[in-house]
Amino acid sequence: MESPVVMLTAFNLEYDAVRRKMVDPRVHLHERGTRFEVGMLRGTRCRVVLGLTGKGNHPAAVLAERAIQEFSPLAVLFVGVAGALWDTPLGDVVVATHVYAYHGGTSEDDGLKARPRAWETAHEIAQVAAHVGRAGDWTDKLSLHDPPGVHFGAIAAGEIVQNSRISREAEWIRQHYNDALAIEMEAAGVAQAGHLSGAPVAVIRGISDRADGTKATDGDATWQPAAAANAAAFAARLAVELMEQRVEHVAMRETEEREYHGTITNNSSGQVGIQAAQVTGSHVWMGMAPHTLFAGDLDRELAALRDLLARSRSTGSIDDATYNAATAELDIASKALEDNAPERRNKVVLALKRLRGLIEDVAELATKIGAVIAAAQGLS
Repeated sequence: MESPVVMLTAFNLEYDAVRRKMVDPRVHLHERGTRFEVGMLRGTRCRVVLGLTGKGNHPAAVLAERAIQEFSPLAVLFVGVAGALWDTPLGDVVVATHVYAYHGGTSEDDGLKARPRAWETAHEIAQVAAHVGRAGDWTDKLSLHDPPGVHFGAIAAGEIVQNSRISREAEWIRQHYNDALAIEMEAAGVAQAGHLSGAPVAVIRGISDRADGTKATDGDATWQPAAAANAAAFAARLAVELMEQRVEHVAMRETEEREYHGTITNNSSGQVGIQAAQVTGSHVWMGMAPHTLFAGDLDRELAALRDLLARSRSTGSIDDATYNAATAELDIASKALEDNAPERRNKVVLALKRLRGLIEDVAELATKIGAVIAAAQGLS
C-alpha cells in the first residue's frame, strides 16, 4: 500500500474543512494518545491522515514529528488560515515557497537584530503545487463570480497573534520580512519537524483576515470558513497530484528494474554458466526472486545491505556522510520491521526508497536495494 499524505491543522474549523474532503475516516490512536483519522479523499484513491496540532509552533512541531514517525508519509501538508501582510485578497490561498521563524533575534544597545531561521519548500512539492496553481481547477467553485486565487511566496510564523499594522511587531516584520505574504503561528514548527525527519512539507494557508486590527470582527465569521475551505480544496488537489506522480514514478522504476533484472531463458541443449542472485528450478533471477518475504527473510536482506554499505565506504564509493545517512534509513527499516502494525510495510518500503535515493549513483547498491524494495512490497 502506498504511503499516505498527512494533513495537519491547528484548530477545529480547519480540521473540519479537510475532513469534509474525506470518505469513511477512521480513528488511528497513537500510543501516546494522539488521535488521527485515516481515510481516502473523496472520489480518489489518495489515502490521507488527518491530525489536529493545536495553536503554536511548538505543539505543531511535536505533532508533526509524531505523525511522520507513525505513518512515514509521502508528504506533510499543513492546512489552515492566516493573516495577509500586504494586499492579498481575502479568501485567496498562499502556498509557502519558504517559511520564516521570525522571532529569532538578539537585543543589542542599538536595537533588536534579526536572527531568523528559514526552511524552503521541497522542490518536488513546489513543482507540483505550481502545476496545480496553473491548472486553476482546484477550487470548489463556491463563488463562481469571484473564484479564489493562489499565490506563492514566503510565510512568516511567530509566537503571537498579529493584529496590527502600526505596532512595533508589525514594523519589525516590515523591516526584516517584507517579502512574506502571510503570517501565522504554526508553519515554522511543522517545517522544522519535516526537516529533521526527512519528510517534505508544504504549508497551505487561506487568507482570512488582514492582520491589521480588524481580526475577530463580524467579517471573521465569514472569511475564516471560506479561507479554510479554499486551503483544504487546494491541499486535497495537491495531495492527489503528489500521490499520482509518485505512483507513476514507482511504476517506471519497477519497469526499469524488471527489464534490467529480467528472466534469461536457455534455449540451447547445452549447459550455460551464469552469475545470478537466485536460481529456482530452471529459472534464473538476476535480482530478487519474485516471492513474498517474511520478516525474518527481509531482516537478513537488510543485514546484507549493511555489509554492502560498509564495503562501499571502505572502498571510497560512498563518503562518511552518505554512509551515516544510509545506515540511519536502514535503522528505520529494521525498527519498522519489528513492528507488527499494518503500517510496517509502508514504513520499511519508504525507508528503503529514501536509502536508494542516497546511493543511486552506486550501481551495485542501487540494484540490490531495488530488488529488496520489490520484495518488501510483498511483505506478509
